[in-house]
Amino acid sequence: MTVKLPPISVQLYSLREEAARDFPSVLRRLGTTGFVGVELAGLHGLSPTEFCSIISEADLTVSSGHIGGSPDVMLSSLDDFEAIGCATAVLAYLPPENFATLDAVKASAEFINQAHETAKARNITMGYHNHWWEFETILDGRSAWSHLWDHLAPGVVAELDLYWCLVGGGDPKTVIGELGDRLALLHVKDGHANDPKASMVSVGSGSVAIADILGAAPTAQWHVVELDRCDTDMATAVDDSYRFLTTSGLSRGRE
Repeated sequence: MTVKLPPISVQLYSLREEAARDFPSVLRRLGTTGFVGVELAGLHGLSPTEFCSIISEADLTVSSGHIGGSPDVMLSSLDDFEAIGCATAVLAYLPPENFATLDAVKASAEFINQAHETAKARNITMGYHNHWWEFETILDGRSAWSHLWDHLAPGVVAELDLYWCLVGGGDPKTVIGELGDRLALLHVKDGHANDPKASMVSVGSGSVAIADILGAAPTAQWHVVELDRCDTDMATAVDDSYRFLTTSGLSRGRE
């Protein structure tokens, strides 16, 4: 039986400069490109009703959304997600000091678990997205990332950023295997993957073994393109990433 490829989404943080100028045009262009979904990074002044109207017009769905900041900001984001129908909220970031010691890791897990309970009351799944420091920090012979998952509630899912995992010295394929069905989303990006400050490139044009890594995660619910920064035009790099992933048979575009 043929396994259906995960659909392709894009983290809208990648296009934050364009979205700040004209968010509706960004969404319509992504729909024209063929993306199945978008991952939220704010609404850029649109109301949930206006946003829903535009993505319906663009034939897009919401794969997930990033949240962060203070508890009040997170609550406001969850209210928007509930209104939009976004079923997965991902905590985008906790700073390096939150993983510096085992006690700090436990406190981080407690914070995420509390957010999970708040999200669950809205029928929203809570996830966590890594950077490099969770893998770079080694505590008692294991990465801070590994310790974190010892303490997270069973309902919390992972959005594994395979690029940052590599930058931090982790092995994405091993991490994917350890996460099992807790892996919900994969952040797909490319570049040299050896320096946190380095610019990224369109997926498929860097040194990351994209096909090998994605092949190790056939049950991921979404592949989410994210390019934090590029030296080339960002919109072109996002479109090129879409074409590589879909024409290589790694991700599913809109049918």
